[in-house]
Amino acid sequence: MAFDIDMIKKVYKTMPERVDKARQIVGKPLTLSEKILYAHLWDGNPTTAFKRGKDYVDFAPDRIALQDATAQMALLQFMQAGKPKVAVPTTTHCDHLIQAKQGAAPDLKRANETSSEVFDFLASVSNKYGIGFWKPGAGIIHQVVLENYAFPGGMMIGTDSHTVNAGGLGMVAIGVGGADAVDVMAGMAWELRFPKLIGVKLTGNLNGWTASKDVILKVAGILTVKGGTGAIVEYFGPGALNLSCTGKGTICNMGAEIGATTSTFGYDDSMERFLRATDRNDVADEANKIREYLTGDPEVYENPEAYFDQVIEINLDTLRPHLNGPFTPDLATPVGQLGKLAREKGWPLKVEWGLIGSCTNSSYEDLTRAASIAKQAVDKNIKAKSDFGINPGSEQIRYTAERDGILKIFEDLDATIFTNACGPCIGQWDRSDMKGDEKNTIVHSFNRNFSKRADGNPNTHAFVGSPEMVAAIAISGRLDFDPMNDFLINEDGEQVKLDPPKGIELPPRGFDVEDAGYVEPVEDGSKVDVSVSPTSERLQLLEPFTPLGNKITGAKLLIKAFGKCTTDHISMAGPWLRYRGHLDNISNNMLIGAVNAFGKKTNFIKNQLTGEFGGVPDVARDYKAKGILTIVVGDHNYGEGSSREHAAMEPRHLGVAAVLVKSFARIHETNLKKQGMLGLTFANESDYDLIQEDDTINFLDLDQFAPDKPLHIEFVHADGSKDVIKVNHTYNQQQIDWYNEGSALNLIKKQSVS
Repeated sequence: MAFDIDMIKKVYKTMPERVDKARQIVGKPLTLSEKILYAHLWDGNPTTAFKRGKDYVDFAPDRIALQDATAQMALLQFMQAGKPKVAVPTTTHCDHLIQAKQGAAPDLKRANETSSEVFDFLASVSNKYGIGFWKPGAGIIHQVVLENYAFPGGMMIGTDSHTVNAGGLGMVAIGVGGADAVDVMAGMAWELRFPKLIGVKLTGNLNGWTASKDVILKVAGILTVKGGTGAIVEYFGPGALNLSCTGKGTICNMGAEIGATTSTFGYDDSMERFLRATDRNDVADEANKIREYLTGDPEVYENPEAYFDQVIEINLDTLRPHLNGPFTPDLATPVGQLGKLAREKGWPLKVEWGLIGSCTNSSYEDLTRAASIAKQAVDKNIKAKSDFGINPGSEQIRYTAERDGILKIFEDLDATIFTNACGPCIGQWDRSDMKGDEKNTIVHSFNRNFSKRADGNPNTHAFVGSPEMVAAIAISGRLDFDPMNDFLINEDGEQVKLDPPKGIELPPRGFDVEDAGYVEPVEDGSKVDVSVSPTSERLQLLEPFTPLGNKITGAKLLIKAFGKCTTDHISMAGPWLRYRGHLDNISNNMLIGAVNAFGKKTNFIKNQLTGEFGGVPDVARDYKAKGILTIVVGDHNYGEGSSREHAAMEPRHLGVAAVLVKSFARIHETNLKKQGMLGLTFANESDYDLIQEDDTINFLDLDQFAPDKPLHIEFVHADGSKDVIKVNHTYNQQQIDWYNEGSALNLIKKQSVS
């Protein structure tokens, strides 16, 4: 029996009428993405044909998913909204605050001890407001959602950029900041610019060593980390029908790495099999009744160039396995060519760790494919040359995999089975084999490989691959190992070759679990007490932001960020995760990973008031104490990566009024708007070069802030000279109202009172 089956039935009941109406209004056949979008309009039946990439549209998502690191701030904001209960089905998942170190049992015990205050807070808030709660150890949010909540044709938002994983079950699932989630939890519409559409036609069949992961590794190489920005990627074609549901989830998951709004697949037999295997026959039965509405119209897939803004075609018959990296997930290299490139670049060839799991590749099928390689090593007497770490995706998967002997295969290879949690993928890894910043290489089946991402070491070269390829590379201990062509020497001195992997799509004996880790909220939460100690170092009740106003003069340049500046650079994870519920404490990591264009150092900027140099948060606090606003200047795709809204809230808290960049990543730009800040882009990118270290900044026409109207900023240099530059923005009137009120939450509270 599925969760929220009545809600799902309601969606399916209205979907045909809304899709038919949308097709009539648009005047042509529809993609799956368009069907889901038009079926989830806030106002109900469609009345307008929206312009892709142009029109802002209000939507009504079906559900919300929160993970513990971002849920803290989201729920702290929701507590201010004055609502007794969430308006749509919502769940909280504790998967980020568990550090991988010794193994599942001791690591989970330690996490429950060190983060008990946060877990207790999340459990009590969830219980009070009608939110389903998944305990620490229950699993990684996106795998748990896929197994329990995702459904074809639905719309979901989540406070994690990899919410898009649910596209593997035919959803439009989108990562957002906590403030966006608060809007929907409070019963309000969710706003999104109507996305552009990228179609990926898949033909042929995966074979040999090639996996679903290689599809998105290839796409990332084609589109780069910003090529999908503002677009939904829709996969289709005969090759798509040949992929498993969890394989589709893997592809959608890493769509976040190309900046895509989300990715999705049409409903097919593999999704039906997965729904039935995960005890959701009722959802499959309902989906089958409207099957034609849960995929794109046939005319679209027959002539995709006429319906998508961009079309990519990939032949799975000829697709080769890839390893992407290091330091960016879009540097795609076919296995077999990596050795030559690594030698040219000076990347370490010795592989120290192979890590399998994360929200991207931790399904039953993933584990069986990797285990088929590990078993060959055991059977052929090959000793693994690298350390192994495994993160199962959920307690259901872990329990079933242990029952079926899959985990024992890894243990026979001396692998460490970590908790069902994110672990090393998000920097929650107490790595014991490296004591400093040694240059080294790891391979993993995760989604991101930014500098310092896994272990905090800027010299760790991380490469992304499929679980089975990670297993093979780790067994060999060499980055240049090509299992399709190369031999290994076993402990008997014999040459042996690994056979291609074999996976099991779904457990033949079915899934099983003793305690999945779910806690149902009480029906009436009015008597549930939620307390936050005023002396807590980890939790802090929020104070409303004060509006910045329409007259900003005398502001100072805080930092001019050089090159890639992701949300990891703006608000690091790892050990800082402990402060995700305490805005003032976590603000001490603000932009400490960003490279200052002046001097090319991190966390070392000039304080214009004293002439001295210091850390970014320290200088920002000094400006704030003296009532001086600041601005941050950045490069392309600023805010790429995680959806964490702390990367917007911290600058807002420490007095940053505006972020001016060449281009934004979608989620981060929205997060800035939600917090009542100015997210601006250079009208002329070369103006970035005009910004000097000692600049004082005046906004010349902020009192005329209006949609589609550029602003002008005066930069006064230390020698008295000035440059006036034009800057663009994408604010609509509602978003300008957020700015004028100080934040979107301030406006919600004002409207609730009135």
